[in-house]
Amino acid sequence: MIILSCENLIKVANKIIESKQYLSDLDGLIADGDHGINMAKGFSMAKEQILACSPAPSFAESSEMIASTLFNDIGGSMGPIYGTIFFSLSEVLDRDQIEAVALYNAFKFANEELMDISEARKGDKTLMDTLACALESMSLAIADDKSDPEILAAFSEGAKQGWESTKEMVAKFGRASRLGERSIGVLDAGATSCYLIISTLVDSIVADLD
Repeated sequence: MIILSCENLIKVANKIIESKQYLSDLDGLIADGDHGINMAKGFSMAKEQILACSPAPSFAESSEMIASTLFNDIGGSMGPIYGTIFFSLSEVLDRDQIEAVALYNAFKFANEELMDISEARKGDKTLMDTLACALESMSLAIADDKSDPEILAAFSEGAKQGWESTKEMVAKFGRASRLGERSIGVLDAGATSCYLIISTLVDSIVADLD
């Protein structure tokens, strides 16, 4: 049984905040260089809101706080994109005790919502590569009737593979797309932040497994 709490998302926020320079440095190689700045700003503000609540908010409530902050307070395309992901999680993960398949369903729903608002797909050198590979790996683990810890491990490993795959891709979206083949050899910043979010969330959940 997986236990969800606001602490899981506080750890995610901390990871994004501490990765601010790394994400901006990556982004600066082929794009505007502000990805880490914007993401850290949004997650810092959301973290403050979560910590200010008494009693502590649920996982779903915390997800909605993050989503609202990202939608309203950070610039560029990442606000709506990550806002959509966290709103989706808040809608599906409305219980604090779940099976791993529920986490899969939540992220699958988030992926479907993203595909409704963006033309980006797997192979385009975006965060969709991280998310799609993570879901594919998780789906195979579920189909093989793996345990919750094994499904979570597959989720994180799939995210890592999707993130790493962007290094050899040609960018199809954003400023990086203007570089064409010159964008090859650099990890996508959005794919990187998506991997950090998924892997940190998984690590946090695994630490609390009963």
